[in-house]
Amino acid sequence: MQRTRWIGAGILASALALTSCTSGPAGTDAKQDSKAELELWTRTTPGGPGEKATLRLVAGFEKATGHKVKVTAIFDDFETKLQQRAAQRNLPDIVMNDVTQLGSMHSQGLLREIDLTRIKSSGDLVEQGLDSGKSVDGKQYGIPYSAQAGALLIRKDWREKLKLGAPQSWDDLAAMAKAFTTRDPDGNGKQDTYGLAAPLSTKRGYASWYFSNFLWAAGGDFITESGKGKYKPSMTSKESMEAVSWFRALGCDSKAIQPGAVTMDTPPTNETFEAGRTGMFVVGPYLMPRFDKSLGKDKYEVVPMPKGPKDATVLAEGGSVYLMAGSENMAGQDAFAGYAISAEGQKLGMQGEDGSTVQLPVNKTVDVTEVRPDPRWKTYAEVYRTSGRYAPSIPNWTPVRQVTAETVNALMADCSLDAGAKLRELDKKLADILQEQGIAG
Repeated sequence: MQRTRWIGAGILASALALTSCTSGPAGTDAKQDSKAELELWTRTTPGGPGEKATLRLVAGFEKATGHKVKVTAIFDDFETKLQQRAAQRNLPDIVMNDVTQLGSMHSQGLLREIDLTRIKSSGDLVEQGLDSGKSVDGKQYGIPYSAQAGALLIRKDWREKLKLGAPQSWDDLAAMAKAFTTRDPDGNGKQDTYGLAAPLSTKRGYASWYFSNFLWAAGGDFITESGKGKYKPSMTSKESMEAVSWFRALGCDSKAIQPGAVTMDTPPTNETFEAGRTGMFVVGPYLMPRFDKSLGKDKYEVVPMPKGPKDATVLAEGGSVYLMAGSENMAGQDAFAGYAISAEGQKLGMQGEDGSTVQLPVNKTVDVTEVRPDPRWKTYAEVYRTSGRYAPSIPNWTPVRQVTAETVNALMADCSLDAGAKLRELDKKLADILQEQGIAG
């Protein structure tokens, strides 16, 4: 039997409120049945490794708790299909989706607030992971279950051939990038290698996504919090402008970034590293299995990003468990969130050669090497816990990422542009975005 649920979602909110026969807040007015089957949506390819890994996690949950779960894997048009279910007032109980979707889903009224006292193991969550599940109002609307953060991949054979040490500072990184570009590290007698692989396309905001690893390490920011739940543009700050200048010099002066970077998203950029055209790449752990096969595990190494002018902050990302509004089994929702972040759930989530639900554990009592003894995974886990930073959970991060990507892309594509003028234009655009979202201040 199809269950009817009250939910207000964006422009649908007023219409749905008129047809609702209850007056309680979203997620609290449905008649409860703790034995009702839970419907879980996961954003992954149907029939693929991600769905299989989710099914393994769900099987463990069912065995541990007795709750029943129906899993639906959706990749294409995920948000559209979720909106359709919202319009029907029949949301799934649980959604496993990217952490950056919190602001959008919350602003549309799709989520219920989470009471952490009802979530087993919530006290064991890594602090920045827990904070990633909070909206601009400071309330908890997501529970992270998997994380990832960027580390620096280096062609070890190139580094050793040129007798260079692992970079400890930005100066070291820039020097290595230049050496990989000019000193023929592959020994083929040609100037056909480049220091840094960088996806700098505007597609899906890749240029901004990648540049954040450098911007934050310099002490700069896209936007900064100016008060509780309020933000202001920050791309013309001294630190942000210095980060842009340094990064731009890698491409414009040293010519150390691969040709065509401004048109590349991640797939072609990945290929430059594994094909031996680039010697360094800031990226998450998910590419290691691929590079181990295509390039060879002995050919490259994983090290923490060198310290920038401020620190070694890198972009953290991952997946969150979202408890959807209107569920008639809130106890089951809470139980699943608790299991997903428990030591048992985290270890189970990391298992599987064909795919996993957990990249890096968010439970601080879990040692990644218990499941994955490869020391490179430990490096990534330490980077995440000591240096990982999530994008803020504003109502909609996408336009911020997109408009900053367009500026970074333009500055890298045309070295004659006035960086100061472009960044001032960008701050004006960011101010408009923040105003539109009601968080300017």
